[in-house]
Amino acid sequence: MLRLSGVDAAFLALETPENHMHVLATCVFDPTGVDGGFTVERVRALVAGRLDLLPPFRRRIVNVPFQLDHPIWVEDPDFDVEHHVRRATVPSPGGRAELADLTAEIAGRQLDRTRPLWEIWVVDGLEHGHVALIAKVHHACIDGVSGVELMAGLFDLEPDPAPRDEPDDWEPDRVPTEVELLLGSIPSIANRPALAARAVGNMAKSALRVGQKLRDGEVSSGVPFAAPRTSLNGPITPHRKVAFVSIPLDDVKRVKNAFGVTVNDVILAVCTGALRRFLERGDELPERPLVAAIPTSVRSEDHRGLMGNQLSAMFTELPTQIVDPVERLRAVRSVTNGAKQIHDEIGGRTIHDWAEIAAPQVFSQGIRFYKQFSAQFPMHNVMVSNVPGPAFAVYCAGARAVSLHPMGPIFHSAALNITVMSYLGSVDFGFLACRETVPEVDVIADFVPEAFAELLKAADELVGEPGS
Repeated sequence: MLRLSGVDAAFLALETPENHMHVLATCVFDPTGVDGGFTVERVRALVAGRLDLLPPFRRRIVNVPFQLDHPIWVEDPDFDVEHHVRRATVPSPGGRAELADLTAEIAGRQLDRTRPLWEIWVVDGLEHGHVALIAKVHHACIDGVSGVELMAGLFDLEPDPAPRDEPDDWEPDRVPTEVELLLGSIPSIANRPALAARAVGNMAKSALRVGQKLRDGEVSSGVPFAAPRTSLNGPITPHRKVAFVSIPLDDVKRVKNAFGVTVNDVILAVCTGALRRFLERGDELPERPLVAAIPTSVRSEDHRGLMGNQLSAMFTELPTQIVDPVERLRAVRSVTNGAKQIHDEIGGRTIHDWAEIAAPQVFSQGIRFYKQFSAQFPMHNVMVSNVPGPAFAVYCAGARAVSLHPMGPIFHSAALNITVMSYLGSVDFGFLACRETVPEVDVIADFVPEAFAELLKAADELVGEPGS
């Protein structure tokens, strides 16, 4: 048994029927040459044989009575791999749009909290004879980095890896009684005053440092609750819509090198350009920049290989009001650097400190209050996350991965999430939105290649590439 961290517990407590807190990935595979085919039975056998490498897949939640403390994970005594690994078929012609629609349907359903919080759907019917896996895992189990590490437990570096040693049998837990849960919470509850004193002291010092930097004009940063109102910001429902798009990684690096920025800067600038086009199309381009929330890993070397969440968040601006794409890129770089400095001054562990103090009902009440308050003052316009993926080919059950599109959750009054992962020579975008609030999320995705093309053209003109 293992008690959830404060942040992991918060992701459970923040969930509502509309505000799902799972993350997804849609992975397309080429099964050419796979003996016996890429079937749901084959994937079930793979998962069952690697449960020792996939600890979140075995665990389910047990809540402490009256929500006095964070829940605990137990090794599920009723684990059933057939419940978690399922089969689906996309309708003809089995293209990217049909796969996105199926992903959206799966994304729109909450996970069953009486079981381990994950599902894998084995999808056939795709064009070119491809197959796909749609993986859905609750955010309480993983963040972006631990999600990639979990993926490593399922994937191989070659189509026919050497047989693994027989793993040790894992033992299911006995589910503790309510009395045992309450008694086990006493040390944690008793430690809260000391944690609170430390958190308040650290926050006060950080606030003084940040305030001084802002007063002196040393940095600029995105400011939460200063987001302009757009069609991206409205009430959300349980229904989701998904879109995918990819751009070449080598070309992204050409832009990065030409302008002396980072890959993440280029990704944010591309998102800014796509969102500018979308807002212009609807005649709603605001005069102020959009505010983006960006999940930020605070995972240290000591936490490598551990599941759960080791993340914080920073706020930056997406300068959609700037016409010139190069000026937008430079503005992105400037404000993102400032946002990083503010984040570092506050300290990446701040969210963790406060989450450890709060009982689950604090987050549950907080999300109800925010749902009402955010209708007038959204915290941010959009969430953007960039997760580094493998730079080499990976395989699952013998099939080679063609693309890896991740997706993160949306929140009340911020109905769009853009998550990006690099894989081999590609940068794969996953767009997830509320179907009713952002019904044309596929249009935003379609603007990505255009927004990137103008940056690539400017980069080639700057360095004098032939044919530019």
